[in-house]
Order: sequence, then C-alpha cells, then structure tokens
Amino acid sequence: MKIPKLLGAHKTFMRLFISRQFVIFLLTGGISALANFLSRILYNAVVTFPVAIALAYITGMVVAFILAKIYVFTESSHSLAKSAILFTAVNLLGFIQAWIVSMVLEYHILPAIGIHQFDKSIATLVGISVPAFTSFIGYKYISFKKI
Repeated sequence: MKIPKLLGAHKTFMRLFISRQFVIFLLTGGISALANFLSRILYNAVVTFPVAIALAYITGMVVAFILAKIYVFTESSHSLAKSAILFTAVNLLGFIQAWIVSMVLEYHILPAIGIHQFDKSIATLVGISVPAFTSFIGYKYISFKKI
C-alpha cells in the first residue's frame, strides 16, 4: 500500500522538476545568478565580503522577480504587490541558505583545503546555486500561486 504512494510522490516530484516551466526558471535564474555574482564583485570593492553577499543577493532577487513574473509564473492569482511580498519572504530562506554556504566555504572549507585563489568567487557561485530548488517550489506554490 505504501509503495504506490511513494511512486505517486516520485512522479509528482519528477513532473515538477522535469518541466518546461522549471527549464525556463533555470534559464532566468541563471541570468539573476549572473547579476548576483557580478554585483558581488562590484560591492566587494567597497564593503566586506559578508555585506557584499547580502547586497548582491538583493540585486539578484530584483532581477529574478522581474524575470520570473514575466517568463516563468505568468498566471499568478496574486496581485503584483502580494507576489513581491511573498517572493521576498521565500527569498529570505534562500538568502539564509546562500549566505551560510558562502560564509562556511569562504572562511572554513576553502582555506582548510588550501584554496585561496578565486575563493570568494567559488563561495559565491556555490552559495547562490544552493537555493535553486527550494526557491522554485516557494515561488510556484507561494509567491506566484495560481488558484
């Protein structure tokens, strides 16, 4: 009795992530990740790495919201303002994930394994990649929910 339920959940999971919508999300997410990554370099010229990560995440988030609204989640039942508020809430979780991963890599893991060249770039890339799946689920079912 439990095996069919597991198979059903697996199929639902597969349909969610093997879909045209998820592919478009990954493409638009790549653009917003690039905005995040490049802006972190610019911000890091004037502020500390932890602050640069936060500012860059906000930059990427603005780009992500605009692209997601236009190209990915076009049939949202929420108003633009409500979508923006919920999008920000979902991104708070994503930011926490990205920030923790970036800090742990930059200040602990990369130095421990002897990586010092491009360390901030590596930490940033890995950090902004981590929330991709959780963000998609949050955007789809919370920020841009279709009733």
